[in-house]
Amino acid sequence: MTFLTPVVQESTPSMIATRLREAIAAGELAPGSRLSEARLAARLGVSRGPLREGMQRLTQEGLLVSVRNRGLFVTEMTPGNIEDMYVARQAVERAAARRVLTTDPAPAGEELLAVVDRMEAAARAGDGQQVGEADVEFHERLVALAGSPRLSRMQQTLLTETRMCIHALEETYPDPLVRVEEHRAIAEAVREGRAEEADRLLIAHMVDAIDRLTTSGPGARLAGAGGR
Repeated sequence: MTFLTPVVQESTPSMIATRLREAIAAGELAPGSRLSEARLAARLGVSRGPLREGMQRLTQEGLLVSVRNRGLFVTEMTPGNIEDMYVARQAVERAAARRVLTTDPAPAGEELLAVVDRMEAAARAGDGQQVGEADVEFHERLVALAGSPRLSRMQQTLLTETRMCIHALEETYPDPLVRVEEHRAIAEAVREGRAEEADRLLIAHMVDAIDRLTTSGPGARLAGAGGR
């Protein structure tokens, strides 16, 4: 699957930024890779003017980094960047979970468990890509269930980097069902209104992800992949 296909509707910086954002999240534009304006303009079927505007948006979001006299590069998820991103995610998701748990946690927990069931089915089928997509969906749904537009907007700013990390995690789980059970435990704690346990499990889940992504091993390849 490729996200870098021609833009068939009117070319706008917003549409271009979306395509580039999706390509970065999926790893089609690898961390640390240098972006060629000519090549991207040709693949997207757009002129360089709107392409530059679209790339500027991603630079402002921190997904692209401008290196003087060298060009634009996809950000590298260094250990420091990974830890910082998970600090931000913890703030958003723990706040969302607290809000869910003070309103109507039982149906929220059931919705999260439905996502976990899809994750488990994908894991048993050996479909790592769909396990990752269900993982992303779980965390998006948790924040959405809080009913806070501001928390949802904050989560959206982290979504591309979240996808980069979550898909990199696939290689760090010899048994993908371990990943499934981490999410199931969080969902069950939410469903049953166990606020302190849900908070503790969310923290542990993210600390474990940081460790898997930043220590030596398959997940660590996310950091420094491009090598400028």
